[in-house]
Amino acid sequence: MGKGVMGKEKVHDHAYNGGKTDGETGGKTDGETGPAASGTAPVGTATPEEAGAALGAEIVRFSRLLAAWKQRVKNEPCAAERILLARLVTDGPRRATDLATEAFLDLSTVSRQVRSLVERGLVERRPDPEDRRGYLLSATDAGHEAYLEFRRQRDAKYGALLTSWSPEDRYQLIRLLIRLNDDLADFAHEHLGASPHPGTAVEQGDKYA
Repeated sequence: MGKGVMGKEKVHDHAYNGGKTDGETGGKTDGETGPAASGTAPVGTATPEEAGAALGAEIVRFSRLLAAWKQRVKNEPCAAERILLARLVTDGPRRATDLATEAFLDLSTVSRQVRSLVERGLVERRPDPEDRRGYLLSATDAGHEAYLEFRRQRDAKYGALLTSWSPEDRYQLIRLLIRLNDDLADFAHEHLGASPHPGTAVEQGDKYA
């Protein structure tokens, strides 16, 4: 195998060593660590099959970590209202029933949270022009500001996570993650019939501030 080519064994080693190559772990595996790399990013190549195997393992790992994170956040105070405010700010006025469906929340939970948001001046009710018996919910100026504060708190957490990364690694992470998400969206459209344009990365992320 040519120099710089990531073989199947190397791909799996790479996945199970937290993304580190032999050069970064001193050639050791099974939890042993060696001298740190010289500061340069590892360079190599991988075939689509090799990359698919490593990516599959890392996506499963990432999904589990993300699920645990979301479960913890879901149990935090104000978690539901963050989701509702994000929906109202990014998608515009909504009925309570639509909010419940889109946010995967019980209508009783939405009604309770909306009542609190209205009382605090973050959300307002107004008659639905298409159904005068119903109401549309929309975020107020104060609601928009509260949503932006939630975003700042979220972004600060992710920023702290990447403090030890080099500026170049941070840039490449975002660049490649955007590319991966775009390709996944195209794949979903081609093979699953999903919308080819479900929103930009920022718009999609904003719904889950």
